[in-house]
Amino acid sequence: MCTVYIQKRRQPLHILLSNTSSQPIYEQIAEQIKAQILSSVLKEGENLPSIRALAKDLRVSVITTKRAYDELEMQGFINSVASKGCFVAARDKEHIKEEYLKQIEEHMRSILLLANFCDLSDEELGCMYQLLKEGD
Repeated sequence: MCTVYIQKRRQPLHILLSNTSSQPIYEQIAEQIKAQILSSVLKEGENLPSIRALAKDLRVSVITTKRAYDELEMQGFINSVASKGCFVAARDKEHIKEEYLKQIEEHMRSILLLANFCDLSDEELGCMYQLLKEGD
């Protein structure tokens, strides 16, 4: 696990990279930064490490970190300001909800696939959901 410190920030930005993952490194970086933005670990307007500093700290190429930042900017998670750096973008609640719904949908697809392998009925799956919901 690599720990990267953000300027003027006390808490570290944790990014864990896996060379054995089928997911490209730039996607791993982007997804983990996105998760920290969605969970409010990274706050609106907060300055992110420079592309070069992040590349150095993670021991990856500048091209890799630039691609991760470009991806985050295209998705509206960060803003890039010339000569200033990259900052966490202001997020409206509807956009955040959309991102969470995408994650839920991905998890539900996995659940349905596993349920099919186990020959679980919709009723059994519904009962499991209710039990888990009541347990919380």
